[in-house]
Amino acid sequence: MPNPSPPRAAALTATALLLLAALAGCGGDGGSADEDLSAQKLSWKDCPEPSESEGGGDAPSPLPDGDDWKCATLKAPLDWDKPKGDTIGIALIRAQASGAKDQRIGSLLFNFGGPGGSGVTTLPAFGKDYDGLRARYDLVSFDPRGVGRSAGVKCEDSEQLDEYFQQDATPDDEAEQRTLLNSTKDFNKACEKNSGKLLPHVRTTDAARDMDLMRQVLGDDKLHYFGISYGTELGGVYAHLFPEKVGRAVFDAVVDPTQNSEQGSLGQAKGFQLALDNFAEDCASKAEECPLGDSAQDVKDRIATLLKDLDRKPIPGIFPRQLTQTAATSGIAQSLYSKEFWEYLTEGLQQAYDGDGKVLMLLSDSMNGRNQDGEYSNISAANVSINCADDKPRYTAADVTAKLPEFREASSVFGDYLAWGMVGCTDWAVAGDADHPDVSAPGAAPILVVGNTGDPATPYEGARKMVESLGKGVGVELTYKGQGHGAYDSGNKCVRDAVNGYLLNGKVPRAGTVCS
Repeated sequence: MPNPSPPRAAALTATALLLLAALAGCGGDGGSADEDLSAQKLSWKDCPEPSESEGGGDAPSPLPDGDDWKCATLKAPLDWDKPKGDTIGIALIRAQASGAKDQRIGSLLFNFGGPGGSGVTTLPAFGKDYDGLRARYDLVSFDPRGVGRSAGVKCEDSEQLDEYFQQDATPDDEAEQRTLLNSTKDFNKACEKNSGKLLPHVRTTDAARDMDLMRQVLGDDKLHYFGISYGTELGGVYAHLFPEKVGRAVFDAVVDPTQNSEQGSLGQAKGFQLALDNFAEDCASKAEECPLGDSAQDVKDRIATLLKDLDRKPIPGIFPRQLTQTAATSGIAQSLYSKEFWEYLTEGLQQAYDGDGKVLMLLSDSMNGRNQDGEYSNISAANVSINCADDKPRYTAADVTAKLPEFREASSVFGDYLAWGMVGCTDWAVAGDADHPDVSAPGAAPILVVGNTGDPATPYEGARKMVESLGKGVGVELTYKGQGHGAYDSGNKCVRDAVNGYLLNGKVPRAGTVCS
């Protein structure tokens, strides 16, 4: 069963872009490695349409200057402890630098988060936002191992996932607890049955080693990197493993590397509640009457009442599915990833109060990786697989029950939802790697660490923790006083100028810079 919480530290993906439209109206097994994989030559070709596991859709549109995106497959060891053994294919996408050749710095590698998000679909979806960086870089992203075309983890099928996402992920009694735990066990068994060979090899440390292989094959002496959300954790792990190979790197929407999975879930409960508070305040502060309540507290009280009512009696969603309490909660959470989605949250809540759950269900589907054809990407399967391979703690129903008061104090809306998500790894086939990632990187080049004070999924405090954990002289903190998940894609000029100045010209901002 996928974790019923939002994919931890997930970034907005191409699925979210498709959602906006709806609301408004290259990998696999690679054989065995007899050759030196660092000397392989990539065959860049026109990109195919995204696979079902990547979320489906159309092939990427041309770049703003008319150039085409190109895709290739990198061979990487299945098991990095056996580099001459079986290989897997890692799907890559690239837009070549548009500026003068003598000004080219190298490749700029992106990871947009999740874990479980497809970089092959996300980079072109957000291509315009990063096009200025093409002046001196080839823009490159990838489906990490276990994701999309890169030997994507397979667990349950779309019909089974529909059934799962209809169930109650916040049990109120022992019978509902048993149903949830049995569902978790069934999902985890399906992952082991369908992808058992891969599950021990999707840790973040494995993906970091894949990135260093990419660096070598792409011909770069240093890894220039832009990590967002979970991508900041992946970048930190890379810096720890290969500090001397870190080039110009930016971490945006920063994961707290000092937290275990329980602490991370509790932090998200606080973060999503803060974002909901900000949404409610924004609605109540508008000159025209807020359609959701007379005050910010009234807005939140009505949401709480709606969720309580849905627990007793769901309402029609997208036929034949109904909007349950769990689906509504995940839909609300999805809408808080970006201030751009707040108008859809307002619309969705208004409709739900009138007995129509369609918009909230569209938001929930986006969170879960379900497209309008009823097919799911593998983001939920990959998210659980990577998290469970990384995270050592395993939690029981008794552990969750004991922690519920603390989670409920953090958030009356998201507390139960995120607390019960901790049982997702309870019956996992592979032992977790560590309590939290090691990102200490003494001697690495400066890494620009950008924290957003209103970030729901990766709370602002994580940026300072990342700076401290990277070590003295490595992390350089920049604060954005804004809303939503991440800072660079907010369009804030101060943030853009600071990030672009570092990546393009090597100018490190003053530590402690604040943008608003």
